[in-house]
Order: sequence, then C-alpha cells, then structure tokens
Amino acid sequence: MEKEWNIIYEDAELIVTYKPSDLAVQTSKMGQKDLVSMLKNDRVKKKEPPYVAVINRLDQPVEGLVLFAKTKEAAADLSRQLQGGQIGKYYRAVVLNQTGKDLTAGEKGTLTDYLLKDGKTNLSKVVNADTKGAKKAVLEYEVLTVKENRADLFIHLQTGRHHQIRVQMAHANLPLAGDRKYGKTDSMVSGMTGIALCSVKLQFMHPKTKKKMEFSIEPENRIFQLL
Repeated sequence: MEKEWNIIYEDAELIVTYKPSDLAVQTSKMGQKDLVSMLKNDRVKKKEPPYVAVINRLDQPVEGLVLFAKTKEAAADLSRQLQGGQIGKYYRAVVLNQTGKDLTAGEKGTLTDYLLKDGKTNLSKVVNADTKGAKKAVLEYEVLTVKENRADLFIHLQTGRHHQIRVQMAHANLPLAGDRKYGKTDSMVSGMTGIALCSVKLQFMHPKTKKKMEFSIEPENRIFQLL
C-alpha cells in the first residue's frame, strides 16, 4: 500500500512533496482530490496566502517528487530553470523487455524521438522530425537490475514532453509495467498501483539563495521491490 502524500521540504519560496500514484497534481473535475488544492488548503490553515504554482507535473498514475513555488517570483525563476533544462529530473521505471534482445545490468542508452500530442485523445505518439507540431524528446537510461522479462531502469529526463517516458519506452519495445495506455498489455502485478514509474530525484537552484537543492526518494510501488 502506497503511503499518503506528504511535504518533504518547505521554506518561504517553495514546497517539495511526495505524490502517490492515485492522486492528480491538479484537476478541474468536480469532487476529485488533487495535490494543488490540498496544498492551498494547508496554506490557508497556516494563515498564509494560498498561492501555489506547479513547476514539474506528474501524470496521475505516476508517483514521486513534485516541486511547487509559493511566490510568483519563485515560480518565475523555477520556470526559467525548467525551460532552460536546468532542473534535473530523474526517474525509476520497471519496463517489460519486448525488444527480442537481453538487457544487462549497467547497460546504458539514449532515446531521441519526436513526439506529437493529440489533444482530443490526450495521447502522444512518435512521428517524423518534420511533422508539424512535433517536439524533440530526449532521455537517457541505465539498467539497474533485470529479472526474467522485466528490468528496473534509472532514467534522466532531458526534455519534458507529454507522456514522454511512457511513449518513448513503449516505442523502443520497453513498455512500462502497468501502463495499459501505451503498453498494450496487461502487465499489472498483484498489489501494485498506477504504473511502474516514479520521480525519484529532483535537482535545482534555490530561487532566492541560489543554493543547489537536491531531493531523492525510493519508489513505493510494490513492483520495484520485486526486482
């Protein structure tokens, strides 16, 4: 059972939280809980201004670290860092090896694709580089462990495209466990929730002190423990 959301770090400018896989970062659906609303309510209870800006977003079925700004000035600075590729975003993912080749621990790779988002279906796909609206997507990965047809990967996300890790890994015949949207396979494991993807590390410069900040966690999803 995954733990509840919680604040890992907070100061006058920012908040770093852990988000479980069943909680939306932000939603417009009536009656559905989301992390932004919870943080705003928490600030109101503390008699603070309820301003909360999302810096890095996670899909609802993805767990892990999420960064928020508490002031407009901090939001502007952190957003500039994000757009400039200065925020380090690292993930763990359990994938199903459908490549036809063996994976070995320590193996490294880079995926470079061009993705196109379909706003009507909320899906993205890999397309040719010259496709109108296509955006370049790059990630690096390292194989941590392998067990049968599954592998635990450590991923450095260099760009931040819609469903990027899920789309690129599926296109490389390494779909994420539990991801029925892109994996096209029933890959759930007993006791796991969401998909096997976790934002495990964030690195950035503090918007006010300019000190390097780094936060790391271990995935809660049961499938990681099985590898």
